[in-house]
Amino acid sequence: MYVKIKTDEGVSLPVYKTPGSAGMDISANEFHSIKPGDIKVVKTGVYLQLPIGYEAQIRTRSGMALDGLIVLNSPGTIDSDYRGEVGVIIMNVSKSNAYINKGDRIAQMVIAKHENVSWEIVDRLSETKRGGGGYGSTGV
Repeated sequence: MYVKIKTDEGVSLPVYKTPGSAGMDISANEFHSIKPGDIKVVKTGVYLQLPIGYEAQIRTRSGMALDGLIVLNSPGTIDSDYRGEVGVIIMNVSKSNAYINKGDRIAQMVIAKHENVSWEIVDRLSETKRGGGGYGSTGV
């Protein structure tokens, strides 16, 4: 599948690092200093035109998570009708200042197919063994 992409000058394309990778590394297009507890939107210089029925999911890279930098709304969704710059919302959950340099890999981007649904309003839902049991109801 081909996806149309535009980048700012000097910006690298998102790239799969291994043949089995589900996510492509996407990089920062600007410098940020992020204090503990701070949240920043880091611009990537990447613009997408996804086919209808697909989304780009933005996720935390495991190496960054180990350093205390997480994608706050992970996975973030880039919709097929969005044409603006891809930004990554990053929070520093560590106890030290963190630095993101232009060109640093800051997130993973997964292109995923999705379905749109229509609602069928009913008076009752089918019964299941679990029923309405929520958090922790299936054990540890």
